[in-house]
Amino acid sequence: MKKVKVVHYINQFFAGIGGEEKANITPELREGIVGPGMALKAALGENAEIVATIICGDSYFNENLEKATNEIIDMVKSLEVDMFIAGPAFNAGRYGTACGSICKSVQETLNIPVLTGMYIENPGADLYKKDIYILSTTNNAAGMRKAVPAMAKFALKLMNNEEIGSPEDEGYLERGIRVNYFNEKNGAERAIDMLIKKLKGEPFKTEYPMPVFDNVTPGEAIIDLSNAKIALVTSGGIVPKGNPDRIESSSASKYGKYSIEGINDLTEDAYETAHGGYDPCYANQDADRVLPVDVLRDLESEGMIGSLHNYFYSTVGNGTSVKNSKAYSRSIAKELHSDGVDAVILTST
Repeated sequence: MKKVKVVHYINQFFAGIGGEEKANITPELREGIVGPGMALKAALGENAEIVATIICGDSYFNENLEKATNEIIDMVKSLEVDMFIAGPAFNAGRYGTACGSICKSVQETLNIPVLTGMYIENPGADLYKKDIYILSTTNNAAGMRKAVPAMAKFALKLMNNEEIGSPEDEGYLERGIRVNYFNEKNGAERAIDMLIKKLKGEPFKTEYPMPVFDNVTPGEAIIDLSNAKIALVTSGGIVPKGNPDRIESSSASKYGKYSIEGINDLTEDAYETAHGGYDPCYANQDADRVLPVDVLRDLESEGMIGSLHNYFYSTVGNGTSVKNSKAYSRSIAKELHSDGVDAVILTST
């Protein structure tokens, strides 16, 4: 049997080059295996060979989409491989977007099978799940041991042109594609079965799940800002120098509450960002760029607002799950309400 030739795409972090400070590296082609490619090689077995690894910085790819894509396509074309595998990206947003985008382009341009893996809440998953197969993973690299064998198993099915089953059976993210098949019961019988289970309070599975959208009722408008207490909350990761609560740069497991009583300006020597998902240079130079304490102090002194709340709340949005984010918001909102805050300004990156 002919050994299948595979090229593997990873970012600067998984290549061991560096973190955010190296996110602007240009595409690089290395012969053989790098980083998680070793585990992928073992999982693929003897029928497939990773002939090369393509490395690209997350910032470079997403900020130079067309150029980066063309560069990588040329690299893949020169290798004459049978399959392209990217990641897994877990819940790293820019990495996931890059994996999804380059997989889609390789599939359309070179007409070879492609595969990546990421967490369902990764922005790349929502953008590209209809175009390519994306294996479901956990939200961080702790799930690498499970993700790689699952990706390898699925990759081998794609390589061998085997029939691909349902998302539930195969472990890939639902693509919104409906497939006709024969069922022992007709639609009416299946509907009655589901209705009976629903009436009995028993679990049942719909054949056509509908998307669920949050519906947030807007609060009442503030009539007189000159008497309002305003608070600042940010997902931009602004923290006192040294990050005293050790808020993670990605997939944050906590938020911080910090006093700004008597502070008119978030100076470089006293504040920084803990965020790992954007270039921190400008935020570290002047944290007011993310959390505008200086501007709100001006509005306070001019009487435009009643007062600025004595505390701000901060976490990191980079890779942080929706579930955790909702828990943080409920806790923060409870405290703000208790402190008589009338309105909140939410800032991001």
